[in-house]
Amino acid sequence: MKKITLFFLLLVAFGFMRCSGSDTYRGSWKAMDLKGNKWDILFKDHYFTINDSIGKSVKYHYNQHSVSIENGVSTYGISLKDGRKFIIHFPNANNQRVGLLKDENGVPLYTLSKGSYLRYEDLYKL
Repeated sequence: MKKITLFFLLLVAFGFMRCSGSDTYRGSWKAMDLKGNKWDILFKDHYFTINDSIGKSVKYHYNQHSVSIENGVSTYGISLKDGRKFIIHFPNANNQRVGLLKDENGVPLYTLSKGSYLRYEDLYKL
């Protein structure tokens, strides 16, 4: 009976972890797509908004479905309510203030930075 209770508690804890976004990427980000267009992205617990340069805003609901930390490099998987999946990747082990938002195949969509808009070419120079 103890094993079943422990398993149930672990399952519930995993369910709560899966629902909300990680503290690592929650918050405001300066984003730039590969064409150089600038965006602002705000990640909250269960949704994020993307604002373009003229103030148009789109809101997406998501769940975090995976976490991988290897040699200090963090990668998070998120699923949108419509079934699309994305990857939030922090390639520099010592810097989680810059990262990438990729599609589920690993193709970069946006660079992410807490400080300023960052071109893809400059991401690995930091």
